[in-house]
Amino acid sequence: MSRRFADLDQRRSELLQGGGAARAARQHEQGKLTARERLALLFDPDSFVEFGLFARGPASEREGRPYPAEGIVTGKGWMRGRQLFAYSQDFTVAGGSVGRLHADKVVECLRTALKCGLPVVGFNDSGGARIQEGVEALSGYGQIFYMNTLLSGVVPQISVVAGPCAGGAAYSPALTDFIVMVDRTSHMFIAGPEVIRAATGEEITDEALGGAAVHAGVAGNAHFVAADEAHAVEIVKDLLSYLPSNNLESPPDLPFEERMVDDESLDEVVPEDPRQAYDVNDVIRRLVDGGRFLEVQPAFGPSVLTGFGRLAGMVVGVVANQPMVLAGALDIDASDKAARFVRTCNVFNIPLVSLVDVPGFLPGVAQEHGGIIRHGAKLLFAWSAATVPKMTVILRKAYGGAYLAMCSQDLGADSVLAWPTAEIAVMGPEGAAGILYRKELDQAEDRGALLREKVAEYRRLHANPYRAAALLAIDDVIRPSWTRRLLIERLATLRAKRDLRPQKKHGNIPM
Repeated sequence: MSRRFADLDQRRSELLQGGGAARAARQHEQGKLTARERLALLFDPDSFVEFGLFARGPASEREGRPYPAEGIVTGKGWMRGRQLFAYSQDFTVAGGSVGRLHADKVVECLRTALKCGLPVVGFNDSGGARIQEGVEALSGYGQIFYMNTLLSGVVPQISVVAGPCAGGAAYSPALTDFIVMVDRTSHMFIAGPEVIRAATGEEITDEALGGAAVHAGVAGNAHFVAADEAHAVEIVKDLLSYLPSNNLESPPDLPFEERMVDDESLDEVVPEDPRQAYDVNDVIRRLVDGGRFLEVQPAFGPSVLTGFGRLAGMVVGVVANQPMVLAGALDIDASDKAARFVRTCNVFNIPLVSLVDVPGFLPGVAQEHGGIIRHGAKLLFAWSAATVPKMTVILRKAYGGAYLAMCSQDLGADSVLAWPTAEIAVMGPEGAAGILYRKELDQAEDRGALLREKVAEYRRLHANPYRAAALLAIDDVIRPSWTRRLLIERLATLRAKRDLRPQKKHGNIPM
């Protein structure tokens, strides 16, 4: 009986070796895992089912040498009791280069995930297009991009960049929902150092051009940076624990039986002095279950924090101004980051909580010339278009257009609560008083004393939560310690929310 299947067993054994032991050893020397080792970390033991192991493309036929599995491993399996699809480029086979059949395997993996309504995780480790296949390789990339776009907003797509991801290959991760880059071993760029050197004479390293730190903190392409590949997989698992399998499902809530107790320490977190900074993480971790908060893009646009947590087991996305950076002002990067996060939560049915302490959009020539109006409009658009439950808590400053851009009632917030420290106005009391009473101040014998008087008057009449509550612009003024309990109560009701919109293909977000 065993001889009957000897040929099959031998073929499978050879193909499962990828590029062979020597090349696998080189991967390990570079601090990288092989394609199948990555998938073994992602999936539950013995649950992965591989597709297309015997694939053999035109380059293999022409060159008379095998490209085992066409340099990519694709399939499905179970991860913590959930099914998902995955593909992993095999750098030990022709540098993981993308040929037509390599691309076909990715496309089929994506297409099947779409049919089944299951998430996709892709491990990127490739030298780029397979040059000897010419236009066929380019066509393959185009088909991958097209499928990435079809899946967008339907099932979660997560990219792990674990090695080089250069040229056109970089656009596939960019089209997915989240990118995890492995520190020191991953690089992503359109034109590499040698191209830049030839064009400009500038000397630059892979790391300085497109390393994980650059994409996480400067370019804004990477959402997470992992210390190594094992850490990258743990990030993927943690992230998926907050995401539904598709856009027709609710996010994966957890059982919650803990007795509700108000946290009185929250009453002391925000200083009474509006000029004094504090870390909004101290607020977030007191609000979410167990203080567990998965921050997304922490190094990019850091004047706003975005991330996932739970309220009484229910998944929420959090958008919060960070007074420790730019006093919490919205700049170009922060606006882009928050807008993208809001839209991601909306497509996957994740309710949103906005924590507001914003002095305005960041002023300055660089910001104006960089398009702060256009970028700020993205955030206004994202909040307005979102139909998931939206709950806003005004902690302190809420000035001007930035107050609206953090999801005021006017942009569709379903619940707006304010702390007694809230200041809701067109601008800060100092600036407002200086404009409103300019003539009086110019003629005053003691300008400083009069300005202090007028600032106090403006704050009493306008820049406080009670004025907004009187006009029904907010729902209630509350003690900070009540916030978690009230958010949970409101969320339990709002999860049944239905928000009908005009029929259209899609809105035209300012890009």
